[in-house]
Amino acid sequence: MDKQPPAFFPTRYWHKEVGKHQGEDLVTCDLCPHHCHLREGKRGICYVRMNHQGKIVLTSYGHSSGFCIDPIEKKPLNHFYPGSRVMSFGTAGCNLSCQFCQNWEISKSREIDTLCDTAMPEQLARVAKEQGCKSIAFTYNDPVIFMEYAIDVAIVAKALGLKSVAVSAGYMCDQPRVEFYRHMDAANIDLKGFTEAFYHKICHGQLQPVLDTLLYLKHHTSVWLEITTLLIPGENDSDQELHKMCQWIAENLGLNVPLHFSAFHPDFKMMDKESTPLATLLRARKIALSYGLHHVYCGNVHDSKSDSTYCPHCQDLLIERDWYQLGQYNLDEFGHCLNCGELLAGRFARTKENFGRRRVPVKIG
Repeated sequence: MDKQPPAFFPTRYWHKEVGKHQGEDLVTCDLCPHHCHLREGKRGICYVRMNHQGKIVLTSYGHSSGFCIDPIEKKPLNHFYPGSRVMSFGTAGCNLSCQFCQNWEISKSREIDTLCDTAMPEQLARVAKEQGCKSIAFTYNDPVIFMEYAIDVAIVAKALGLKSVAVSAGYMCDQPRVEFYRHMDAANIDLKGFTEAFYHKICHGQLQPVLDTLLYLKHHTSVWLEITTLLIPGENDSDQELHKMCQWIAENLGLNVPLHFSAFHPDFKMMDKESTPLATLLRARKIALSYGLHHVYCGNVHDSKSDSTYCPHCQDLLIERDWYQLGQYNLDEFGHCLNCGELLAGRFARTKENFGRRRVPVKIG
C-alpha cells in the first residue's frame, strides 16, 4: 500500500550557526546560492524548505499542483525521444523571484491549497508507466527546491524503465547539483539572460551559478542538455547580449546543444511589456546560427520552419514540427539523417512516436 506524504521530509544540505541571531541558533540552507539563514519555524525564499526543530526539512514531499501528460517537446526538449509522452508535475514555490514568471500561480504560491494533489514516488512512476509515458518531468516550478522528492521519483522511475527530466533554472550549489543530476537523464536549463544586472534586477539571483550548472552538465555528466531563453523586449534581447551569450555557448558547451528562444507574454509583475514579436526571435536565431550553433529554435510562437530540426551536415529537414505535432520524420532508428547518414545529437527511440499536441490531466492520489 502506498504511504501518505510526510509533513516534514528530512534534507541534507544545511548547517547550524550557533547563537548567530540575538543569541538564537540559526540553520543555514546550502541548497542554492541564497543560503537562507532561518530561525525556528521560518521558511526560505523558496517557501517549501524550512527550519523545523533545528533542521531544514522539505514541506512539499509527495504533494503536487497537478499531474499532466504532455508532449516532450513542450518542456521544451526537441532532441530527447521526439514525439514521446511525458508525465509532468511540479509542487509550489521557487528559489528565484522572476518578475516575468509565466507559472507564477504555482511558483510564487504561498498557499498549501495549491498542492491539491498527492502522489508518493511509487504511485507516480506506476501511473506514468501505465499511461505509456517515456519519461517523467519535474517542471512548472523548479525541481531544485524539491530535489529529495524528485530524486526518489527518478529512482523508482528508472526501475520501471522510465527516464527523468529536469526543467530548471539551474540555480543551485555545487554539492547538491552533483547529487541531483546523478539521477536525471535530460535537462532543459532556463538561461534567463546573460548579464549579472538582469539576474539581480529581474530575477533576484546571480548568473554565474547558472553558467556553472551548464558547464557541469555538459562536461561532467551524460545528461542530455537543452537551453531555453525567454526574450523580453527591452530587457535581455539586445544584439550585444545575444552575441555574448551565443558566443559563450559555442565556446563552452559546443555546437550541438539545442537552444530555444521563447516568446514572452505579459504576466505576473511585467504586465506593462509587449509580447515578443516573432521578428525578435528570428533575429536571435540568426545570431545564434552565425556562431555555428546547429540547432536553434523559436518557441511560444507558431512558426514551423524555426521549430523544426535540420541536418547540420546536409541541411535536410529531419523533424518537422507544427506546434508540438510532428510531421516529416527523416531519421533512422538510431537518429541518422536518411539523406547523408549524419548522426543527429540527442536521444532517439527505435520506434517513432507522435503524441501530438494533447495535454491530458491525470489524477493520481
